[in-house]
Amino acid sequence: MAFDRLIENIVKKQNPTVAGLDPKLAYIPEHIKSEAFARCGKTLEGAAQALWVYNKGLIDALYDVVPAVKPQAAYYEMYGWQGVRTLEKTIKYAREKGLFVITDAKRNDIGTTMEAYACAHLGVTDIDGECVEAFGADALTVNGYLGSDGIKPVTDLAAKSDKGIFVLVKTSNPSSGELQNLELAGEESIYLHMGKLCERWGEELMGKYGYSGVGAVVGATYPEQLKELRAELSHTFFLVPGYGAQGGTADDIAGAFDENGLGAIVNSSRGIMCAWQKEGCDGSCYAQAARREALNMKKLLTDVTGEIKLP
Repeated sequence: MAFDRLIENIVKKQNPTVAGLDPKLAYIPEHIKSEAFARCGKTLEGAAQALWVYNKGLIDALYDVVPAVKPQAAYYEMYGWQGVRTLEKTIKYAREKGLFVITDAKRNDIGTTMEAYACAHLGVTDIDGECVEAFGADALTVNGYLGSDGIKPVTDLAAKSDKGIFVLVKTSNPSSGELQNLELAGEESIYLHMGKLCERWGEELMGKYGYSGVGAVVGATYPEQLKELRAELSHTFFLVPGYGAQGGTADDIAGAFDENGLGAIVNSSRGIMCAWQKEGCDGSCYAQAARREALNMKKLLTDVTGEIKLP
């Protein structure tokens, strides 16, 4: 299954980090923007070109350090179809470099509409008998709060295409508890119930290392819930946002991992992308700064996990 590839990449690189590729023009060094605007003007085309050059530089600097990247679709959609084209190019280039790609789009619908989302991001599109890959990511984030009707179309396709999904369970944002922490009859929280649904949805997508193709998004900003969910969801791989800029630390996410140092991949977006600004270094060195930050994050995380081993 798809997450077997992710797990093998994590073990190979001894690094449970996913680098978020959430570019905004404010993050991009001036020399990249100036060249893009000189070619295309201060237009959506110019912005998309700057994003592409920036992303390519980051991928070139990170592909041998991190096992995965996670482009957030919204940061591309805000630049129109030109930005969406950059998303497609970014996914393709990252996969060519051997990276596992998680598209963070949080799609949520039912029936044929969800099938269309699944085909777009994880499968192929039938064009009068010719099957063409539109985006081609390895995994997609989805919102499970429409229930099984919104999940089955994606898991059916994931099984055929060797892809995975991450379902929102306990998200990292401060207000997540307004809904997710509410208790159901029997005093089980909504987020725990959603996690148990992930276990059930993944039963037909089990991989060889004990984790299914249905993962869960669980925020680093809630360490106690991370521990609780790890104990309850033995077959569910975690995508952990909220590290770094949102306040989560390596110690906070210690409970996300199993005895082999597996079970989770931890996202850092601004921390890695904007490392050059944090360091105060010249923009021409942005990719090297991102690499330094990724290596530092790797050390902090592996201090917690220890050696990461296949079961």
